[in-house]
Amino acid sequence: MIRYRYLDRLLSDHHHYFDIHDLTDQVNNMLENDGYEAVTQRCIEKDLLSLQGAPFSAPIERYRKDGRNCITYSKYSFSIFKEEMTREEKNLLCEVLNTIGQFDGLDNFKWLDDMKIGLGLEERNQVISFSHNPYLQNSNLLGTIFDHISNEVVISLEYHTFTDTTIRSIVFHPYLLKQYNDRWYLLGAADCDMKILHFALDRIDAVEPLPEKKYVKCPADLLERFEDIVGVTFYEDRPIEHIQCWVSDVSKNYIDTKPIHGSYTTQKGDLEAELRSKYPQLKGGLFFTIDCIPNFELIRELCSFGKELLVITPNSIREEVIKRLQLMLESYSSINMMETDT
Repeated sequence: MIRYRYLDRLLSDHHHYFDIHDLTDQVNNMLENDGYEAVTQRCIEKDLLSLQGAPFSAPIERYRKDGRNCITYSKYSFSIFKEEMTREEKNLLCEVLNTIGQFDGLDNFKWLDDMKIGLGLEERNQVISFSHNPYLQNSNLLGTIFDHISNEVVISLEYHTFTDTTIRSIVFHPYLLKQYNDRWYLLGAADCDMKILHFALDRIDAVEPLPEKKYVKCPADLLERFEDIVGVTFYEDRPIEHIQCWVSDVSKNYIDTKPIHGSYTTQKGDLEAELRSKYPQLKGGLFFTIDCIPNFELIRELCSFGKELLVITPNSIREEVIKRLQLMLESYSSINMMETDT
């Protein structure tokens, strides 16, 4: 039964190709990892015959792929260990699938409907709605990449940048899909050096699976990277900065209920009194601090509040904000001059 469970897991994997030799090697690896002795290929062949017979009646299919005789379940959602769900579990799962289906790309992804039909789930009205980015060119891309990450498949990725339309390609180990500011990003490791990179989905031109390549799992928790930044751009060589700001009465409630970063802390008591004494021209509002690594998204977020938010320290970030605002002022000034001349 232990071998049957291992085989059931492998035969349910429709994203990798296994022949009898692969099945034997994979099962033996799992057996040895769990403290059991390895078995022969003949033993695995007999196990497959047993699974096809009573009481399992497993729909095992054999097919040719890349010159190999591969083996899998012909029925997508089949498992010999599947148990009947309660009505409450079905309702909950249906809500989850409906929620996932709202994301761009996944609503066109075949396995969602297949799973609903296979599990006999009733259609239910959505009770949660998300915003969508209508400008994602390939509507199936999110679902495709989601599938490759879930099944640990290496991909060949073609992409371009906004400033250069030349299409480049990279062999990539996909790890995480991240949404920021209504835009989706793919994070993973380049196959050549395993350096962590990120790509905006609207700049990805094509994705092809490479099931023959060995997938390398991410050795670190990628979500921890986002604890120290705003957005998705992470600089390995930049330290965390302690950033002190003032926000006016006009925007303080917005900042207080939707902080720029998770480290957001308001300055109160003696700290606030000291700051108000040092900066008497800053009337009302509130002082706050955040601790994060400076990047493009942070500066853009700070600039978005205009005169309602001022960076006090450090000088480097304040100067970067001033530089951005000066460039904006120069652009507006040039437009005004052109209109005056005409």
